[in-house]
Amino acid sequence: MSAIGNMPLGRYGIWTFDFEDQPASLARDTAQELEGLGWRAVWIPERDGREALTHAGFLLASTRRLAVVNGIAQIWSREPRWTRGAALLLADAYPDRHLLGLGIGAGRPGTAGPLRAMNDYLDALDALDAATNANPAPAAPMRRVLAAYGPKMLGLARDRSAGAHTYHVTPRHTAQAREILGERPFLGVEHAVLFETDPGRAREIARAHLRPYLTQKYNVAKFRRLGYTEADLDGGRGSDRLVDDLVFWGDLDTIAARLEEHLDAGADHVAVQVVGIGPGRSALPHWRQLAEALLPVGAVA
Repeated sequence: MSAIGNMPLGRYGIWTFDFEDQPASLARDTAQELEGLGWRAVWIPERDGREALTHAGFLLASTRRLAVVNGIAQIWSREPRWTRGAALLLADAYPDRHLLGLGIGAGRPGTAGPLRAMNDYLDALDALDAATNANPAPAAPMRRVLAAYGPKMLGLARDRSAGAHTYHVTPRHTAQAREILGERPFLGVEHAVLFETDPGRAREIARAHLRPYLTQKYNVAKFRRLGYTEADLDGGRGSDRLVDDLVFWGDLDTIAARLEEHLDAGADHVAVQVVGIGPGRSALPHWRQLAEALLPVGAVA
């Protein structure tokens, strides 16, 4: 499926850091153009200080039909009560347009392990759901997915949410995730792409994008689970094999064909992250190209 309940996300969406760096007016104009191009969903992270639920609400208010997915809202950023309250309001104000993606992110020193921390957070959300509350029920259900890579977290996503969101994984992992999740839960996959056809230049840019992830302990563990060796990790540099698997590069047709591999492997939706964009620049020209290649004819809003 490319929808969660009555929330149509389409087969492809956009995953971007761009809105973290842009003034509100530019982010608004860009989101409106994306909607006009026919994109059904935009995924936003929580990185540099723009609070995830406020950010989602702003983009929802700026558009008419675009779905906004928190990919992810970090559980360390707010207590469960306020996450639930904000998400309920968005579900009520913008029915079937907001999807709450929860995740651990980089974690915090001294906290419980990721699985225990997420379980505890979900327990708190469930307890709040069961308690008497003055907030009215939303017009459409509040839906959530979990950032998940390993089998235990994928199992938790299957059992306690609408599905899973993965980041920097391969189509092979997508197939494994689908097997763990089963047929019904949603599986949204982020994948980075780079519009560069020269192999040497493409891999240089891709390595710059991947370097922070290749030096973080929890990401290194994830890459090892994906089957990459110490030689592939290469002290944070990344082998050609790893780089080519995690960043699809080339011309538009090549990139579109590679992204399709995730859908063939069992993903419901692929959120495309364009990398290699210089400081102060927008990926919008590439999102226009991708719309022509990935979105169905007649999808323009």
